[in-house]
Amino acid sequence: MKIAYICYEVQERYVVGTTGDEDTELLQFLQGKGLDIHREIWTDQTVNWQQYELAILKSPWDYIDKIDAFYSWLQVLESYQIRLLNPAGIVKWNSDKHYLKDIAAAGLPVTPTAFLERGTTVALSPFFDQFNTNRLIVKPCVSGGSKNTFAITRPQVADLQPKIQTLVQTESFLVQPFIPEIETAGEWSLLFFNGKFSHSLLKKPKAGDFKVQHYLGGSIHPQEATAQQITSAVAFVTAFAKDCLYARVDGVMVDGQFLLMELELIEPLLYLFTHPESYQDYFEALVSLM
Repeated sequence: MKIAYICYEVQERYVVGTTGDEDTELLQFLQGKGLDIHREIWTDQTVNWQQYELAILKSPWDYIDKIDAFYSWLQVLESYQIRLLNPAGIVKWNSDKHYLKDIAAAGLPVTPTAFLERGTTVALSPFFDQFNTNRLIVKPCVSGGSKNTFAITRPQVADLQPKIQTLVQTESFLVQPFIPEIETAGEWSLLFFNGKFSHSLLKKPKAGDFKVQHYLGGSIHPQEATAQQITSAVAFVTAFAKDCLYARVDGVMVDGQFLLMELELIEPLLYLFTHPESYQDYFEALVSLM
């Protein structure tokens, strides 16, 4: 079986602050296992996609800036009957953070979220009382890497609301209360391969910031999740990541409960370097789905 290993045009940006290039190291590991697998750039117009039977989404990290082209590319794969991992329907659902509504509707614990729909009038002040918070997080529904993400206090509303109003004319945004535990305790990431738990880690922002991404100054701490945390994360994977090669469940502990921040099913960094068995876990999950 010939497999396309899907990446994006630039390979360096998101590996700053980690050890090595996960895309290359995982690809070489899978090739060393005898798989007929080849790196392809999803936006490369010269690729003959019809030569592939299976495609793995590894790091199409620029899809957020080219979302319509990304959706069209998914349709191209479907037209050629190329099976995608993770499945295309789940990928499209997961590309827009309105998916948090579905998870909350299923009764699972999710960070409280409201939406500023495209083209509507923005009024941020009521959300402080709605969420009983002094700080809001506002970000696009199709987003990644903290692009156009704002942390807003009440005194900042007058200055920032016009800018957000302009942005909402072209895309939808979400509003959430700032979760202080991210600053004090960090954000957990639990990694699953074909529904099976592999490894976990804790991400912490730099002093004075709330962004945990390592390329924005955050730090990565390999750490074993508790049985309770794993059980909580399994519930999200079981309900919303069926037949997925990989799933990363990002959350924070609030009053003893694992509260979901994001369910990453498109292009998450897998932090394979933090766990010696993770490459083998990934390989075994892939073989089981082939």
